[in-house]
Amino acid sequence: MTGVSLGHRTTAEADHWILSLDPAPALACTHLVQSPFPHVAISMTGVFDTPAELQTAADDALSGKFGRAVIFPGVDQLVGRLTVGEVMKISAIDRVEVLGSGLADDADILDTRDFVRPQYRNGDLVLTTTPAAGGVLVPFETRDPTPCCADH
Repeated sequence: MTGVSLGHRTTAEADHWILSLDPAPALACTHLVQSPFPHVAISMTGVFDTPAELQTAADDALSGKFGRAVIFPGVDQLVGRLTVGEVMKISAIDRVEVLGSGLADDADILDTRDFVRPQYRNGDLVLTTTPAAGGVLVPFETRDPTPCCADH
């Protein structure tokens, strides 16, 4: 694994950069870092250069226990509606949780909305979901989140 910091201001910018790589890394995660300014750093497979002034942030990303997975084994198969059991069988996701309710049942239906960003927690890849209309679960993180206080 390599730590990379290019000064991305948002996770969307970091995601875009990660997804533009050819060849794609086998694993890539984003990390919120504070040094030398708040931004998003990346831990990933492969070798990439980081500007010297951002090396501390790259090192922080690499040494962090937690990371938001953008590319991970099986992510390309997480499209449409799948059962939670299928999600865990075809991908590296270790468990699916329902926000505020604990573990999802293997038979629960997950509408991936074709955007799945689980997080590593102490070595386990965990997808947090929330109930949605129609009795399905959806990933808690959405592709285009509404900024806080957007209507104020």
